[in-house]
Amino acid sequence: MTRLDTPCLDKQFIDGQWVVSRGERRLPVVNPFRETLIAEVTAGDPADVDAAVTAARRTLPAWRRLGGTRRAVYLDGFADALANRRDALIELSSTNNGKAMAEAAIDLDDAIACYRYYAGQARALDARQGESVAVAMEGVVARCYHDPVGVVGLITPWNFPLVTSAWKLAPALAAGCTVVLKPSEVTPLPEQVLADIAQDIDLPAGVLNLLHGDGEGIGAPISRHPGIDKVSFTGSNRVGEAVMRAASATTKGLSLELGGKSPILVMDDADPQQAADWVMAGIYFNSGQICSATSRLIVHEAIAEALYAALAERIDAIELGDPLSPTTDMGPLTSARQRDGVQRYLDIAAAEQLVAVRDARHRQLPEQGIFLAPTLYRDVPVTSRLWQEEIFGPVLCGRSVSSEEEAIELANDSDFGLAATVISGDSERAQRIGRELQAGSIWFNSEQLVLPETGWGGFKRSGIGRELGPWGLAAFLEVKHVIGPAA
Repeated sequence: MTRLDTPCLDKQFIDGQWVVSRGERRLPVVNPFRETLIAEVTAGDPADVDAAVTAARRTLPAWRRLGGTRRAVYLDGFADALANRRDALIELSSTNNGKAMAEAAIDLDDAIACYRYYAGQARALDARQGESVAVAMEGVVARCYHDPVGVVGLITPWNFPLVTSAWKLAPALAAGCTVVLKPSEVTPLPEQVLADIAQDIDLPAGVLNLLHGDGEGIGAPISRHPGIDKVSFTGSNRVGEAVMRAASATTKGLSLELGGKSPILVMDDADPQQAADWVMAGIYFNSGQICSATSRLIVHEAIAEALYAALAERIDAIELGDPLSPTTDMGPLTSARQRDGVQRYLDIAAAEQLVAVRDARHRQLPEQGIFLAPTLYRDVPVTSRLWQEEIFGPVLCGRSVSSEEEAIELANDSDFGLAATVISGDSERAQRIGRELQAGSIWFNSEQLVLPETGWGGFKRSGIGRELGPWGLAAFLEVKHVIGPAA
């Protein structure tokens, strides 16, 4: 398998070139399985942001005038280049993030599909420009145009490198925006390829600027920079609220994809064995480090015992180990900081004497790596922090209910509303229940299918706005109407 050369991580990609960062601080990049240092990355500096914004603003008029059809060529170029580097990027993502190779492969294919989809959306955008708007007033003509927001700051998390950046970068470029992108300082290695691809496909200088760094060096300066017209952020509620406060100073546009505490409802007519497979996929994928993780299991009491037994068997069968091994089902958590945060919830569970169907007592962990045992608690009180708060790790909390109505009420009793899953032996019933749930994405009788054509985002504290689908493109467009007398 070929390996990618890693560019120097003390550099920033600004105006089409790698330049040395103004920042003097360095941050460690760790292989979470080997627990070894694999690189150091600059923490960045506000001066880096200033330089990137200057480049993005300079090239914005020409990129905007280029039109969607010609911009689509570059989006297809990103997709082709990612596909050509597929094996190397899968390995690099697994090494930096800790996710199993099979999961990293899914991620990369999702990213490629996203660039392809928005290439099509960019082409279609040209045909929409100047569409006539029906108006009641006689003798008046009105036409609708869609203009790019301008220079956008994109801030992405560490749990899905290349995926969340594609969800933001592809529609932003399709819309005609120029970009200042900050990937996570925890998983910077896979994202560096985007700058290399930009050079390879001759993307005009200044259209994509990629800045390494942490919140202090890069994230906060992006959020408050007066030369940035919109910020799109994916991450925790705590940081999202800070981004929102900073952005408010210049009244810039804002999209936030934040936390979740998503339910999975298993009804009394479900097959416990099939349901168990979908429950497992919803919580233990990516070691539970997924914002849409269905971490609240709401199961009808009629099949609760059978479901818990089936889940216990499957948890015991999870192969923990080296993410580069094809036999590994679950790799380590991405960082020691994340593991320690999840461990604090496990300590709370011990203090509350929660009933563990499976936890660390049932599992021998690998000798090396930042691992936690896949955990399942049952009969968790709704007052427990484990039931109410996003844990972002391989921890599932279950409760039994006696009716469909109780299941729906319990599912909606949350500060979050990102996603949900409904499992029932009756497809029509599952979809009807799904309509009653307060969440942006609801799956029925399936694993979590995330498609470029369907929107992504949540209700309540799960965020503001939508990504993916035509809504993802609209997030980077301003609507303009030109109105006057008919000729």
